[in-house]
Amino acid sequence: MKHTPTAPILAGLAALEAQLAQDLDFLELPAKPWVPARSRDGMPVRDVVVIGAGMCGLAATAKLVLTGITNVVAYDAAPAGFEGPWITFARMQTLRSPKTLHGPSLGLPQLTFRAWFTAQWGVEAWRSLDKIPKGQWMDYLVWYRKVLGLPVRNSVRMTGLAPVGDLIAIDIDGAESGRVLTRRLVLATGRSGLGGFAVPDFLNGIDRAYWAHSADDIDFDALKGKRVAVIGAGASSMDNAATALEAGAGSVDMLIRRKEMPRINKLTGIGSPGVVLGMHELPDAWKWKFFDYTASTQTPPPRSSTLRVSRHANARFLLGCGIVAVKEDAGSLLVETTQGPMRYDFMIAATGFSNDFSDRPEFAALAPHIRTWSDGRYTPDMGPTRAGMSDAPDLGPAFEFRERIPGSCPMLAHIHCFNDAAMLTHGKVSGDIPAVSAGADRLVRGIASSLFAEDVETHFANLIAYDTPELLGDEWVDSTPLLHKEAAL
Repeated sequence: MKHTPTAPILAGLAALEAQLAQDLDFLELPAKPWVPARSRDGMPVRDVVVIGAGMCGLAATAKLVLTGITNVVAYDAAPAGFEGPWITFARMQTLRSPKTLHGPSLGLPQLTFRAWFTAQWGVEAWRSLDKIPKGQWMDYLVWYRKVLGLPVRNSVRMTGLAPVGDLIAIDIDGAESGRVLTRRLVLATGRSGLGGFAVPDFLNGIDRAYWAHSADDIDFDALKGKRVAVIGAGASSMDNAATALEAGAGSVDMLIRRKEMPRINKLTGIGSPGVVLGMHELPDAWKWKFFDYTASTQTPPPRSSTLRVSRHANARFLLGCGIVAVKEDAGSLLVETTQGPMRYDFMIAATGFSNDFSDRPEFAALAPHIRTWSDGRYTPDMGPTRAGMSDAPDLGPAFEFRERIPGSCPMLAHIHCFNDAAMLTHGKVSGDIPAVSAGADRLVRGIASSLFAEDVETHFANLIAYDTPELLGDEWVDSTPLLHKEAAL
């Protein structure tokens, strides 16, 4: 990876911001606010609340504001500048996506990472850049939020929600606390989606002093000289193993259940606007076929991430090494594997996330009512069931939840799942960089349409009440009386 100059050209960034402002002005964006204001018992009502201000939350919030839905707010539990995974549990050195992807730019050239980068470091630096350093991507997202003036509130966590008539009441805590009423709720909760960490059964009951999930805040310095095991062969596994090795771990074993490493990134290979715009329109059997196949072939870790591990002499890749059982023994972990017993001081489970809604107390009011693919959308003729797919939420065309039992929880129709859990229904448009703008567009089109329909009587009344004349009456002369005079001659 080639490094960019350390000193940005601030004048270039100011010029970019001026150009972006002019582009928005030419496009008449943001659109004029058009959603009628509401209140309930003297309490103001938000049109939309977005939970999460990482990349997807920012893209959704920006698209809402640009569309004229301006009575919105985004809450994020993290402090400003720490939203999303980029400088917390994402332990890669660079992004895995190509630097040229448009990301959350929403079709605005001056809002792309490339425009932001070249404005500060120039075209030659852009050409020499290989992949985007993850910290620099976070800097770009901070600028994105600032230059668009997005209404984000940090250090605020949603703790619960409940229906209040046709509205949604959200309980929040942190830098702001209390209850907020909203008409629509967008859950832009990233990789964790609607659940929490996916933890293998063999770690249940094991003292947390001996293991961590790859998304935990891990003290890697404490692993210096220790025997470390990392479960899996995905990108996160490699990133965590490399970080442990670079922190001075005595040894790191990659415990890989498969006998061969996956080598081909299938979905990336067929990436196109057709996939982005057409996947969600396919029959369900085809959706299942695509994602079942890619799940079975698996996504390989990036070459650079794998080399980052293998360059260390004290790293081992143990293939065909499934874990049978784990137990605490004499101040360490005794791990029974298909290759025999092994002993470690610490284990990192790079095992992803689950859609188990019951793992999230703030979703307790929703969990029993959310319809999943296993509730009838999946049928046996599609192929074998697969964990992580069968329990995916069965969503509507604007990412809205559907009820498991019709009428049991009507507010679900006003809650939108704009996160990784939406992938099976909508494709990869709400969790990854390549298609997040398309996802935000689809989400906001649906929200705008439903808000307009809900307020149709008000809009029609506004139509009737509108009385600003285009013609003042002095633009013409009525010549009809002349017709009678001419006819009498």
